[in-house]
Amino acid sequence: MAENKEKNNKKKSLKDIVVNILLIIALLAILGTAVYYTIQKNNKQKENSVAYSQLLKDIDEEKLQKIELNEASQTALLSYKKDIEKDNKVPEDKKKNSTIPNTQAFMELVNQKIASGKTVEIEQKRKSIFASFMTGFVRFLPTLIMLGMAYLIFEMQGVGKKGKVYDPEVSNNDVKFDDVAGLDEEKNEMIEIIDFLKNPDKYKEMGAKVPHGVLFSGKPGTGKTLIAKAIAGEAKVPFISMSGSEFVELFAGLGASRVRKLFERAKKIAPCIIFIDEIDAIGARRANAIGADTENNQTLNQLLVEMDGFESEQSVIVIAATNRPEMLDDALLRPGRFDRTIVINLPDVKEREDILRIHAKNKKFAEDIDLKNIAENTAGFSGAELANILNEAAIIATSRKQKEISNQDVEDALAKVTVGLEKKNRRISDKDKRLTAYHEAGHAVVSKYLPTQDVVKEVSIIPRGMAGGYTMYRNNEDKYYISETEMREKLISLMGGRAAEKIALNEISTGASNDLEVAMEIARNMVTTYGMNDKIGPMSLNLKNEAYEKLQLLGTDMQNTIGLEIRKTLEQAYQDAQTILRMHRDKLDAVAEVLMKKEKINEEEFNEIFNNY
Repeated sequence: MAENKEKNNKKKSLKDIVVNILLIIALLAILGTAVYYTIQKNNKQKENSVAYSQLLKDIDEEKLQKIELNEASQTALLSYKKDIEKDNKVPEDKKKNSTIPNTQAFMELVNQKIASGKTVEIEQKRKSIFASFMTGFVRFLPTLIMLGMAYLIFEMQGVGKKGKVYDPEVSNNDVKFDDVAGLDEEKNEMIEIIDFLKNPDKYKEMGAKVPHGVLFSGKPGTGKTLIAKAIAGEAKVPFISMSGSEFVELFAGLGASRVRKLFERAKKIAPCIIFIDEIDAIGARRANAIGADTENNQTLNQLLVEMDGFESEQSVIVIAATNRPEMLDDALLRPGRFDRTIVINLPDVKEREDILRIHAKNKKFAEDIDLKNIAENTAGFSGAELANILNEAAIIATSRKQKEISNQDVEDALAKVTVGLEKKNRRISDKDKRLTAYHEAGHAVVSKYLPTQDVVKEVSIIPRGMAGGYTMYRNNEDKYYISETEMREKLISLMGGRAAEKIALNEISTGASNDLEVAMEIARNMVTTYGMNDKIGPMSLNLKNEAYEKLQLLGTDMQNTIGLEIRKTLEQAYQDAQTILRMHRDKLDAVAEVLMKKEKINEEEFNEIFNNY
């Protein structure tokens, strides 16, 4: 029933959009037609137009046969004697027109000229109320059409953007904590809020106030939205969901208006939960500069006012999510607003296994599939990425006309998600193939001799995504800190491809461009953020935020020193990579030769090459 209701709402929204688009097209057609005929009419009138001063002169010279004066439009239709044809009349297409500034004064003037002996016939058409109305209406019609179009566009800005209300009475939101794998500490943190929504009177008697706002921060795909829905599901209260970007639109003041309507709606159906995803879209730190984004500021101010306006007996909890908490305005995070922040971290190995089991429920796997092994090989993956891997594995198995998902399907899905789609049919020249083989062999061989680096899992020269080849690593550990040694050895590993090209082919290519970008980012952070440089010292400049202002404060000498130290760090890594490869040139050549023959080698084959040399 709830699903049908949601489908009907979607169909209605789509129908409204289509109707509005058709109305706009119709109005544009009407406006275009009106403008076209108005231009045509004006052009014709210009061709047959007679200036008012010339008209008076022509009357004096008795060139006119008849003047038809239209009081409503303040114009005169002129029939000249030279244009008279049969029946002693002037054809309509040969009649001239003239604009009369004051019809009453013109009528009196013509009558005086007739009295003085001038021969001209004048016919006056009286102004009617209907004619006056129609004249004004026609003149105002284009403006009305434009106002109508603006209104429709304004309405379309709000179509489908009022937020969704999940009504527990019809089980529209059936997400529970059991559907959210891991996040045990986060769930425990939210139990008191769920209890408050279920039993608000208990807290009122004690005089306790539950936080009005809870901020979830964490990387994309970690389950921030899912756990917010689960809280509403556990408490059995409505769940109103909006994205931060939906508050800010084309028209000034619309964002603040939507905030007001959202909170008015929430108060009517309380107890409930308001969920604002990507709140940094409206809650970013306000700028002090003149000409700053006033629309965003108005929207943020309205949000702050609404959260301050909550009374203790109103059971409305606001949950917001962001992956950029450092961008939020300080006013949002003070007590009484989002005074509780919960960090949603990437899942550890146990949580990854639980997530995989949840997403594996409706899929058919071979008996030898080991979800624990998959979890161990996907350190650093979010819940959304894990779900995507299993879905891709199911798609691959279906395309191969298999009845079950095999280990190979999962491996291929993992490579597809992390590196990109394999392009076996791309034709590559022998020269490029050899260059790619040495480049990837360089990464793999260098990593083998770096104790802190991950184990080489697969090396391939088959293009995937934007890469001409790739080296995949197996990481069985969840790391929360990275040492200076690890970062320096990561730089050496990244330089392995470029170093191999130089040593084996005496040439460097554009293939190392992405490696250099990643290496540059690591080296910059080591020097400016993590205090891993002796010359700069234990300073954390964090140049990502307000980089220009911070660099200006440092002075030119310090800026030059930072650039020099970053360069020295990268050059040292490049030299170390070359040293390793020169010492183990035989293994570099062996791996490259096997790659040119087989195009892809796995972990066992890679280790076997090392054992034979």
